[in-house]
Amino acid sequence: MLSVMGAAILASRILVAGVLLIAGVAKLADLGGSRRAVVDFGVPERLARVVGVGLPVCELAAAVALLVSASARFGALGALVLLLVFLAGISVALMRGTEADCHCFGQLHSAPVGWRTLARNLLLAAMAGFVVLAGWRHPGISATHWVTRVPAASLVAICAGLLIVALVSFQMWFSLQLLAQNGRTLGRLETLEGMLHEINGALGLAQNGAAAGPGRLGHGLGGGGLVVGSRAPEFELDGVDGERHSLGTLTSAGRPLMLVFSSAGCGPCDALLPTIAGWQREHAGRVTIALIAAGRRERNLATAGEHAIERMLIDLDREVSDAYQARSTPMAVVVGADGVIASPTVGGSEAITTLLAQAARPALAIRQHVPAANGLHNDAAGRSLLPPLDTSRVGEPAPELELSNLDGERVALKDLYAQRTVAIFWNPGCGFCQKMLPDLKAIEQRRIASAPRLVVISAGDADRVRDQKITSPVLLDSESLAMSAFGAGGTPMAVLISDGRIASPVAAGADAVFALIRADLRPTNNGNGA
Repeated sequence: MLSVMGAAILASRILVAGVLLIAGVAKLADLGGSRRAVVDFGVPERLARVVGVGLPVCELAAAVALLVSASARFGALGALVLLLVFLAGISVALMRGTEADCHCFGQLHSAPVGWRTLARNLLLAAMAGFVVLAGWRHPGISATHWVTRVPAASLVAICAGLLIVALVSFQMWFSLQLLAQNGRTLGRLETLEGMLHEINGALGLAQNGAAAGPGRLGHGLGGGGLVVGSRAPEFELDGVDGERHSLGTLTSAGRPLMLVFSSAGCGPCDALLPTIAGWQREHAGRVTIALIAAGRRERNLATAGEHAIERMLIDLDREVSDAYQARSTPMAVVVGADGVIASPTVGGSEAITTLLAQAARPALAIRQHVPAANGLHNDAAGRSLLPPLDTSRVGEPAPELELSNLDGERVALKDLYAQRTVAIFWNPGCGFCQKMLPDLKAIEQRRIASAPRLVVISAGDADRVRDQKITSPVLLDSESLAMSAFGAGGTPMAVLISDGRIASPVAAGADAVFALIRADLRPTNNGNGA
């Protein structure tokens, strides 16, 4: 029989070990969140990766040690040290008024630190300290001691039961994941249907041959918020750049405006922030993206600096979020250049990503990819269903810019103009670009002497471009400067440059790009009958 003291020590060991075990496993399952959490608590960025991994490992080691009698005293001491460190970090965060996310149990439970977090850790530290003081000489029996007294047949039955419970739990988890994936797939299918509807509307076609109206942004994404077509609420907020921004200034460039609503201390928002920073640079010429950030100013300023986010506006009291009916975070809505609500307000990173893709999609590039009923983009009378391409730039001097190649070297575009050149505007994440990649590589391999030189000017991630193994020179246009200078509104597009001047309209879509390239693919006679 256990004494009262022995039972109290054993119960304290099991409880502290259980909490540390769950916390350690949960943190290891979300190392990215663990790294962000330790940075929020003041750990330098260069040490965050090591601390983010080392912390859950220490928690697991202390938990295992607590369960075994021979190492229980050392496990309790290790747990006490960890909990005291946690208490110090939480106390500093509370005194500074920061909203650091504790990430105590990974994705199982994560919330900004508060007095409840402090009280929980104080209780656990007291229990660990009790085990250290009262159980240093006699920590009691091992938590697994009962196993040695169970008959072999019963032990086998217990293990089989636990295995069945584990399998059933896994099956339930897998089924839930499958249902979630099915829901996401259905959402994507609805989005694709909406895109096809938009394309048909842009071409003036419908499935039954009748005229069709244009599709709408956010189709298939659900959402709510303000009524599409209503006037967007006016606002004026301070930005992290020190300037005042209003709805009028954000739409003054004549581009659609996407407002992304976030909150300091929101885990999903923090995970989305680096992506938003990339979007702001990649889609600068097509969509203006502004972040409406609620919560403490200091936390938002630090976040904007960490991820180099532009146009972050501080919505301290959530007045703008409430006006746009963004009840949770992250959420987003698109406002037209005319100040009218152009989409429902959607929530979650996946829906926001899809909404941005819809808002940034160049209509001309889509139309070039979709054949009309007779396959020639013409109606029954032979008239073109597509708007005529702009030829006003033909004959003008080609823009002179400097871009970086994949090795980080600066290259002046004018140095490429000495040779007849086709500049292809590219994005490795563009589905149309990916589809035309094999044909592009086939053209590269032909190496016909009379062909124009191909230069790929790419937005998007440089590593993804490298993975595509394009052999032509690749220049990075992360801010879409070259695309804007040449008048290319999307990808894939291309333009011919000859004698330093623009020699063709902008070709939009794979077919038009290849037609532009092949126009000069004239095999030469090299004396060998080739």
